[in-house]
Amino acid sequence: MTRKTDYVSEMRLNDRAGQRLYINADDRRRFLQATSSLAPRQKSFCLTLLYTGCRISEALELRGSSFQMAAGIVTLRTLKRRRPDEFRDVPVPRHLIEVLKTAHRMEDENFWPGINRTTAYRWVKGAMQAAGISGAHASPKGLRHGFGIHAIQCGVQLNMLQKWMGHASMTTTAIYANAIGAEERAIAARMWAEESARFKGVDLK
Repeated sequence: MTRKTDYVSEMRLNDRAGQRLYINADDRRRFLQATSSLAPRQKSFCLTLLYTGCRISEALELRGSSFQMAAGIVTLRTLKRRRPDEFRDVPVPRHLIEVLKTAHRMEDENFWPGINRTTAYRWVKGAMQAAGISGAHASPKGLRHGFGIHAIQCGVQLNMLQKWMGHASMTTTAIYANAIGAEERAIAARMWAEESARFKGVDLK
């Protein structure tokens, strides 16, 4: 059984050498561009991880019936939980829906038949390499952490992000509120922009 201390360590945003463990906005842009040259099903898999923040094993279970295409929602079975029947709905952008429609038949029993975790991991690493992304964050976990950081930057509330990422505890989700570097500055800039707008025209001297 995984010890609590091991799990907490896993959820760090930077490793012991100080390298970040999540993709940032620039990485996200380059990764998205790199997927355009991938085979259709590799592209759809990589973008599913990017846009949902799900785990590799959760993505590999997806099929046409997992998606509400008109609403732009995907239903993921939440793994790493004691109960095997826990599901969560995650909203996804129209771009992902269109990519999925191109790469798959929606009646397919499985979107990525015969693909195991090792192959899926290799797909993501290949896309990272094509995007010029290297380091501790150039991995599927980097995409998952990047999803959490991106959501916080966009103002998504922690309780909603907890649901989308399938975390059992809010304590786990709260790690993404500890954004660092440029991500932290972006959050602060948004906060002060809202403050400036609120007091526009008011003499505070």
